[in-house]
Amino acid sequence: MLEILSMVHSNVSAKGIAVIGGTGHQGYGLALRWAKAGGRIFIGSRERTKARAAAERVREVVGSSARVEGLENAEAASRTDLIVLTVPFAAQTKTLKSLQTGLNSGDTLVDVTVPLESAVGGNFTRVLGVWAGSAAEQAARVVGDGVHVVSAFHNIGSGLLTDLTKPVDCDVIVCGDHSESKEKVRSLVGLMSPAGFVDGGPLENSRIVESLTALLVSVNMRYKVHSVGIRVTGLPDSAQ
Repeated sequence: MLEILSMVHSNVSAKGIAVIGGTGHQGYGLALRWAKAGGRIFIGSRERTKARAAAERVREVVGSSARVEGLENAEAASRTDLIVLTVPFAAQTKTLKSLQTGLNSGDTLVDVTVPLESAVGGNFTRVLGVWAGSAAEQAARVVGDGVHVVSAFHNIGSGLLTDLTKPVDCDVIVCGDHSESKEKVRSLVGLMSPAGFVDGGPLENSRIVESLTALLVSVNMRYKVHSVGIRVTGLPDSAQ
């Protein structure tokens, strides 16, 4: 098992990670953490100039040796088989359709979208009902059967991700129907140690995990902090 994980980690490091929406708070925070850990990052944006500016910000924080490049969304997606979608819910479908030329059969798409009510002018502490069941399931319908959709990283706030003085001391619940793609995400979680990987089951369970984000936003607001997360206890050591 350890040998398999090592191979997956090496593959992720070699091919890189495309962060679509990497100029936003969540996407930039994830790109920053992975770049700090030595990952090769392709930041995607609708506008290349914004993507390049975000990449330069990462280099300013992490150092000039950071392996990060700013590209338009579709080009960023085409550079690797591991694509992380971090756009707001209102932009999810449109963005995915714009990526069609950059996505290939066998790619892993990590959906970080949360259907918060704020997408339609409502509250950040409430979630919208999604016909597909969850934002991740909606993403799977848009990209089709060839692309393996996994949901993850919903419950880590951008405030914690961008504060490199603090460890990401929480668990990442990962849902999906394709085991190999889940293992790729395990490698991404490993780049954020001491963050822990928790297998959340099939993709349909994303609806539960996504809704937890609204609760955590509410708790952050109540306690006036930016770093509330989740730990799942009682798991065997081998699960991590």
